[in-house]
Amino acid sequence: MKNVGEARGTAKGAPQEELAAGLRSDRSTRNRVARSILDHGPSTVAALAERLGLTQAAVRRHLDALVSDDVVEAREQRVYGARTRGRPAKVFALTDCGRDAFDQSYDKLAADALRWIAEREGGQEAVAAFARARLAAQAGAYREAIEAAAPEERTEALAKALSVDGYAATARSAPVGEQLCQHHCPVAHVAEQFPQLCEAETEVFSQLLGTHVQRLATIAHGDGVCTTFIPKAAHAAQASQISQNDQQDHTASASTAGRNPA
Repeated sequence: MKNVGEARGTAKGAPQEELAAGLRSDRSTRNRVARSILDHGPSTVAALAERLGLTQAAVRRHLDALVSDDVVEAREQRVYGARTRGRPAKVFALTDCGRDAFDQSYDKLAADALRWIAEREGGQEAVAAFARARLAAQAGAYREAIEAAAPEERTEALAKALSVDGYAATARSAPVGEQLCQHHCPVAHVAEQFPQLCEAETEVFSQLLGTHVQRLATIAHGDGVCTTFIPKAAHAAQASQISQNDQQDHTASASTAGRNPA
């Protein structure tokens, strides 16, 4: 015989499991509805119901959810030739957002283009030049956001500006600095083959924030998040001074190399 705690757990858990299963089923059916529209073009509720073996009421329910998510949109059906009497039937078509949810060949196209640049226009340095030019074109909006923020809020301002471009970025505190985390990378698959894209992005972050930054992880390299470390001003100045001292020591050593001690 089950005790009271076990009985309560069962009573509470069963509806949750049923709800989760129902949500998975809804998502699966909505994907089928969207896929049918992709395969057959703008479709009426009746046509979708017939193709998918669903009731029209069920199709309307899923279409309402897809419209709410900006995956499909309703429009009047185009009529070619003489119009019949009455209002044209309403059809549902995929939005640009909805099309992007399905597999596209943009990554392959971009990788092929960069490979062509490397082969015809000067090797990997030509790819690096393209990557820097691409980021420079995007950097204007990022710079405006950073310059409008207080110094201590500039990393957060950059994160928000990156999020507008689809990088889902956040900023968080870290020992002696901050971390800029990009939870999504629109060019990750291409950057796997051409790391110059990540390198150019790191250079731009450094220029925008006016300090040396360090890339700790990238999605293109297989990490879960692109993470960039941004030191606090005092630590950045210290690191810069150490670098300058090392360079001076190296120069002095080189200039006295081979001399006999006095």
